[in-house]
Amino acid sequence: SMDVTGENPGREASWKKMSKEELEIQYSPSGWVVRRGAEETLRTYSQIGDEATKRAQAARGSLLHVPYGDRERERLDIYFPEDESEALPFFVFFHGGYWQSGSKDSSAFMVSPLTAQGVAVVVVSYDIAPKGTLDQMVDQVTQSIAFVQKRYPCNEGIYLCGHSAGAHLAAMMLLANWTKHGATPNLKGFFLVSGIYDLEPIMHIPENEALLMTLEDAQRNSPQRCLEVALTQPVDAACPVLVIVGQHDSPEYHRQSREFYQALRRGGWKASFEELDDVDHFEIIWNLTQKDYVLTQMILKTIFQES
Repeated sequence: SMDVTGENPGREASWKKMSKEELEIQYSPSGWVVRRGAEETLRTYSQIGDEATKRAQAARGSLLHVPYGDRERERLDIYFPEDESEALPFFVFFHGGYWQSGSKDSSAFMVSPLTAQGVAVVVVSYDIAPKGTLDQMVDQVTQSIAFVQKRYPCNEGIYLCGHSAGAHLAAMMLLANWTKHGATPNLKGFFLVSGIYDLEPIMHIPENEALLMTLEDAQRNSPQRCLEVALTQPVDAACPVLVIVGQHDSPEYHRQSREFYQALRRGGWKASFEELDDVDHFEIIWNLTQKDYVLTQMILKTIFQES
């Protein structure tokens, strides 16, 4: 495995030495794809997401557009396996899109292979920018998970998964304050896929025009930083946190994942780092439509604790 103690202060803020252009390139995931052009990749990603969601929504055993709060975007979809017992593992997914695009209605990639194995899948929408701020999104995600716990108190574990910006939101849940939400969720695992955990570089790329993040906003909402200053022990030291990145993610995405993994290890979390072979930032999540895909299998093995 990796050298988890290596703090390597020399590499600490390597992104600060980059030109604005280089930073933009590093944080443009579609620029690093290898099998298709950037445009075609984004088109394919939308298309696969739309089709998977239409199929999932048409299948019986789904509860769609369930409100978890009062705001228009505070909605989630719940997809049940054939066995509609409520004593099931729940896999909760937060979509990506740089906190300013995407929705639950095109993000149900993993529903078919997971429900086939007896896992309920919840896909969550939240207020993306410019309507929502990062603080609001983090709060909404917290609220959505508390909602699932209250509604299904007999669940056999809640597993959080986020992709890209969604991985950032899921990672913020490692240190969430559940008391004000009136329910402590039975969290049993985290799958953080191609995420961003230190938001400071994002302040310097065009994506911040919609987010309007200040340095304080970026620091307050950076899981990397929150972990480093947290004095709390993991709520459950046995809860696995998988930090996952694609071989064809950019070097900055690799660095973000690796450094977050190292911070988790130092903080006493049961973390592992996985680089998935020969997938880019988009394939890594759209392949979850396939039951024999390596990440689908990792998720199922984690949930059912097979080694």
